[in-house]
Amino acid sequence: MRADRLVSLMLLLQSRPKLTAGDLARELQVSERTIHRDLDSLSSSGVPVYATRGASGGVALVEGWKTQLTGLNRAELQALAAIGGAPGRLGDLGLSGPLRSGLVKLAAALPALQQPALEYARQRLHVDASGWFTAKDEVPHLELLREAAWQNQRVSLTYRDFDGKRSRRVVEPYALVLKADRWYLVAGTEAGVRVYRGSRIAGAKVRAETFERPERFDLPAFWREWCSKFLEKRARYEVTLRLTPEAEAALRHMRPPADGVRFDEGREEGGRKTVVVDFERESIALGQLCEVMRGFEVVGPEELRARLIALASAVLTAHPS
Repeated sequence: MRADRLVSLMLLLQSRPKLTAGDLARELQVSERTIHRDLDSLSSSGVPVYATRGASGGVALVEGWKTQLTGLNRAELQALAAIGGAPGRLGDLGLSGPLRSGLVKLAAALPALQQPALEYARQRLHVDASGWFTAKDEVPHLELLREAAWQNQRVSLTYRDFDGKRSRRVVEPYALVLKADRWYLVAGTEAGVRVYRGSRIAGAKVRAETFERPERFDLPAFWREWCSKFLEKRARYEVTLRLTPEAEAALRHMRPPADGVRFDEGREEGGRKTVVVDFERESIALGQLCEVMRGFEVVGPEELRARLIALASAVLTAHPS
């Protein structure tokens, strides 16, 4: 992007006494004409850059002029060091590289006395945002959606619902949101603003036409309200279980911490606890209980109990002792 190139150009001029337009063009991999336009932009924004002609000429900053950040305090240095170690899911957007290079430029602009302090912080604070033993959602169209949202271009989506049914629609991408390691697309539609889970977007194609983003749309405010409404209207599938302590521990372990509200405290009966667990859907309940394998009894609903009995019978039939 041009803003990124202008910062790089300014730092190059700051680091070397004089460079030709050709030198700068090769460094930044653009044409000399682009360099001249960028130099004009720097000059008009107040950066004291000048050019001299002749064999020893070139482009330079006024002697003694430097741009640098105001000195950072200890906590700000620690935060900067931690961000540098945690590009995380920005890689899905193609932004982990730009994040690192941007932080290098930011660090280069620090006062010289604070350069060792930043490295000191890097060696004492590291953030690894990846999870253990969890498969991340694959969202192959994120870079396309990011660019479409940035350019206000409509997109044709092929979308799968929870049951795998596909549908096609045209949307106006407003933003991408990362929540709990999952990407979501916030988009305008004929029916209003909607949210689409990124991993269910089976196809995406940018259209030629652009759209006008609503002036009063505020992403953080919308997201807070949407999350609140989602929790209120989420699907429920409550299952009453009798569990041994081992089965309860196994089930709680596989349930995300945020789902703790869906697991009531229950009551003790002869070494087993009777609890009610909201699995959201029957298919989720079936899959997670099969992982627990032993130490549980489904009290209700009867349909789930019958499905588990039929499944167990089929497995025994296929694997006679």
